[in-house]
Amino acid sequence: MGLCARLGNDSWKYPTILLCIYGFFTYMRPSEPFLTPYLTGPVHNLTLEQVTNFVFPVWTYSYLAILFPVFLLTDYLRYKPVIILQGLSYIICWVLLLFARGVPAMQGLEFMYGVVTATEIAYFSYIYSVVDTEHYQKVTSYCRSITLVGYTIASVLGQLLVSFAGVSYFYLNVISLISVFIGFVSSLVLPMPNKSMFFHKKMMGEAVDGSSEDPKVASNNPEVPNAESEAEASNKTSGLNFFKVLWLLCKDLKNCYSSMQLLYWSLWWALATAGYNQVINYVQILWEHVEPAQNSTIYNGGVEAISTFLGALTSFSVGYVKVNWESSGELALAIFSAVSAGSLFLMDYSINIWMCYAGYLIFKSSYMLLITIATFQIAVNLSMERYALMFGMNTFVALALQTIMTIIVVDGRGLGLDIITQFLVYGSYFAVIAGIFFIRSLYVLITYHKKKQKQNLQEQEINPETPL
Repeated sequence: MGLCARLGNDSWKYPTILLCIYGFFTYMRPSEPFLTPYLTGPVHNLTLEQVTNFVFPVWTYSYLAILFPVFLLTDYLRYKPVIILQGLSYIICWVLLLFARGVPAMQGLEFMYGVVTATEIAYFSYIYSVVDTEHYQKVTSYCRSITLVGYTIASVLGQLLVSFAGVSYFYLNVISLISVFIGFVSSLVLPMPNKSMFFHKKMMGEAVDGSSEDPKVASNNPEVPNAESEAEASNKTSGLNFFKVLWLLCKDLKNCYSSMQLLYWSLWWALATAGYNQVINYVQILWEHVEPAQNSTIYNGGVEAISTFLGALTSFSVGYVKVNWESSGELALAIFSAVSAGSLFLMDYSINIWMCYAGYLIFKSSYMLLITIATFQIAVNLSMERYALMFGMNTFVALALQTIMTIIVVDGRGLGLDIITQFLVYGSYFAVIAGIFFIRSLYVLITYHKKKQKQNLQEQEINPETPL
């Protein structure tokens, strides 16, 4: 009773704690680093070619198809129903993984995982609708950190159970199913928000168009309202409000991308995220090719845990680096994109699994560092609503690029390249990104230098005693 009273006094704590519980258990999936060995092992008995060319591509296609409508519905339905849908989708994924067999069943699994990833936006947006602005920084830190903690603990647990207890991949998936089920239960008791960022900015009880009814007018009106006509009017108003919001979103997008600096940061975000998702999606195939799980003990879980920790560490370090990102940002994007390209080439040409693991650690850390910088640079120049909108659009563009890459490079109906050639393409892709932003950085540095020279000359004219 005392705890409930204390939580009631601090209204932001209760939904934050519930959302953190949800985030921890839905990310605490110890089987995930071992997905490819499980699918190609004796339980499912799929070939690497089936997994690579016919199963995994379905996730990319479904994610792209679902993302935009989910982005709008998440805000329109006020987050909680979409979080519940995500929790239910997690359960369906692991039920299929445990008990369904064959390529079509695993394609169904990948479709449901597309629903999971598309609805993730609800998890990261929900908290802003139920807490005051003064708590945003704190709750954002909690909700994002807990997912990293859950994923890291899951990776370590999975590796320990496989290496030292000899637990099969099947039972790792049983543990994952139990964990996501607990997360689903916690989502059911989340408070329902009264507002959202776009469609429900006003508190409940006000009219949809933002106006409220005058009580004097209401008291002087003797007519009994018709329930059916009220419902019809409400539906029409909601429909008009929906299209009005869409129109305003389009205008906001135009304003967001009118800034050249934000445009180039967003361009890098979309290009790099498309490549990153491809690498993350197919890296276990490469590991399985270099060192088949049936031949020796694999350490995918340990590598994922270390990479997540290094990613969190590099992301955290951004807050303490004093750099003029306006003049040096594009150069940083070019340098670390080149590092990413080099790490992918290292993975591709390595015949040693440990060198392959090392390349992956470098690649993931570089991406996490840069995506944190890009996120900060975009967020610092935008309101929360516009940031959410730009984040959604950048993600959509990234998925469109990833889909094109999947159709051409991976899908069996396209080129259907083997995994070694695929990673050669991915390394070359990041090399092209590095080249684009290296050229852009030269232009920015030259322009910045000329601007400084002009300022110095103006100061010299105003005050001749000032040295150049």
